[in-house]
Amino acid sequence: MIELTAKIFETQLSLLKSITELENVQRFFRDKDPKHKFLGVRMAAIFDLAKQFIEMPIDEIEKLIGSEYYEARMGAVSIMDFQARNKKTTPLRKKELFDLYIKCHDKIDNWDLVDRSAPYVVGGYLFDKPRDILYKLAKSDHVWERRTAIVSTYFFIRQNDLSDTFRIAEILINDEHDLIQKAAGSWIREAGKRDKLVLIEFLDNFARSMPIAMLRCAIEKLDPKEKRYYLEINKKK
Repeated sequence: MIELTAKIFETQLSLLKSITELENVQRFFRDKDPKHKFLGVRMAAIFDLAKQFIEMPIDEIEKLIGSEYYEARMGAVSIMDFQARNKKTTPLRKKELFDLYIKCHDKIDNWDLVDRSAPYVVGGYLFDKPRDILYKLAKSDHVWERRTAIVSTYFFIRQNDLSDTFRIAEILINDEHDLIQKAAGSWIREAGKRDKLVLIEFLDNFARSMPIAMLRCAIEKLDPKEKRYYLEINKKK
C-alpha cells in the first residue's frame, strides 16, 4: 500500500511531468513572480493523483501545501476538497481542514487554488456557523483572501442561502483587481439564478458604480433588454 505522505505524492507527481505541459502552465499562470515554480503536470492528472491520496493525514497535507511547486499545492487543496466533500469526513477533520486553509492561505496564491477548495473547505465548514471570518477576508489587503471570501459563498448559494454572497459582493464593489471583480460578478449571477429579484435589487443599487467587468459577469444571464439597461446605467457614472 502506498504511503500517504507529501514526499511520496511529490515523487509520484514528478513522474507525470512533461515539457509540453510545463510550457502550457507557464503561459497560463498570470502571476510571473519568480518564486512560483512548476513541474508541468496536466490538471486532470493532478486530480487523479489527489484521489489516490484522499486519506492523507492533515500534517502531511500541510507539508504538501508548503511545496515550492504549484502542482503540488494544487494537489494539496484538491485532497482537502475531496475530504471536505466526503460524507464520511468527521466534523473534527472538517474543522482541521478549514483551520489549515486559513493558516496556509499565503500558499493558496492563485485564483484556481482558491476556486478548487474554498467552496467546500471554507464554505461547507461555515455553513452552520458564524461567518465573520469571510467579512474579515473580504477586507483583506491580500487579493486571494478577498477571493476566498466571495468564492466560499458558493456552498451557501447551493443551499439557497444568498444573503452573504450579496453582502460580500457589496464590500468588494470597488475592488480594483479584475479577478475579484469577475468573481464577485459571477457569484451574484449564480445567486441570481436562485432569486432573480434579489439580483435585480442589487443591480438597481450598485450597477452605476460597479466596475464593468463585475457588471458584465453579473448580468450575463439576464435578457438582452435588461443587459442594455444596466450597461447604459453604468456608462453614466
